[in-house]
Amino acid sequence: MKKVTLSNQLEVSRIIHGHWRLLNWNLSTKELTELTQSIIDLGITTFDHADIYGNYECESAFGKVLKEKPELRNQIQIISKCGIKLISEKYPNRKVKTYDYSYDHIIHSVENSLKNLETDHLDLLLLHRPSPLFDPVEVSKAFDDLKSTGKVTHFGVSNFSPMQFEMLQSECNFGLITNQIEISPYNLSAFEDGNIDFFLQKGINPMAWSPLAGGEIFNPKNEKGKRVLDELKMVREELGVMQLDTIIYKWLLKHPVGIIPIIGTGKLSRIKNAVDSLEIEMTDEQWFRIYIASQGEELP
Repeated sequence: MKKVTLSNQLEVSRIIHGHWRLLNWNLSTKELTELTQSIIDLGITTFDHADIYGNYECESAFGKVLKEKPELRNQIQIISKCGIKLISEKYPNRKVKTYDYSYDHIIHSVENSLKNLETDHLDLLLLHRPSPLFDPVEVSKAFDDLKSTGKVTHFGVSNFSPMQFEMLQSECNFGLITNQIEISPYNLSAFEDGNIDFFLQKGINPMAWSPLAGGEIFNPKNEKGKRVLDELKMVREELGVMQLDTIIYKWLLKHPVGIIPIIGTGKLSRIKNAVDSLEIEMTDEQWFRIYIASQGEELP
């Protein structure tokens, strides 16, 4: 599988495997190890985590895989995120969900992730969501120390606007290399809020979470969803493709900004559907038909 160069020192796979719902897959460590090896064999070598996933338990579940087969670590790239504090029985003093980008919290979160993931470094750390109490100077100091100690090699953000990205970048001593945002044929907000244009201007590859709109594309609840599903089915028939999700991933991959989809399934067959999207061609008109179906009106 072709790699995407995010920096001079970091390449990621064209498709990323996401572990947001890892615990829902109900896999033993042995089964997760076998799945991980199969995913790597398909060419997907980048794995997306966050400290909070699975009520703070998904990282340690994957860490057991790396403890079982430590040789896998040199074959993969690990992403994790920090900054969100959830209400959880693990933190009984918390009364509400908050964000925390203090120096101490960032450092502590990364050290916890390293311990849970059974690794000595993260290839990429993302700030999970922008905060109204965000202090870019303090964040930059944490980044500097994490980089100098080798605990994190690259940094980026998630769910940031272009202005928020620029605000943090202005204080950092090295480049932020990605922004992980929601993009799907059902959710076109990145095309409308300036994010896609910003990425093109800066030469940044965005990562797309929820590329299948959380499954809503397959089970539409409104007229918009029905329009998108009908158009996807027509394009699928024209391209002679078996699976709808293959068409959706192709729609994302076709964009010149170089969107990197994050696939969040534990089923190898569904993962193969995503990989199959790399082998098909979609015309510009087919891409626009899906876009227009989502918008609900013709282009101006």
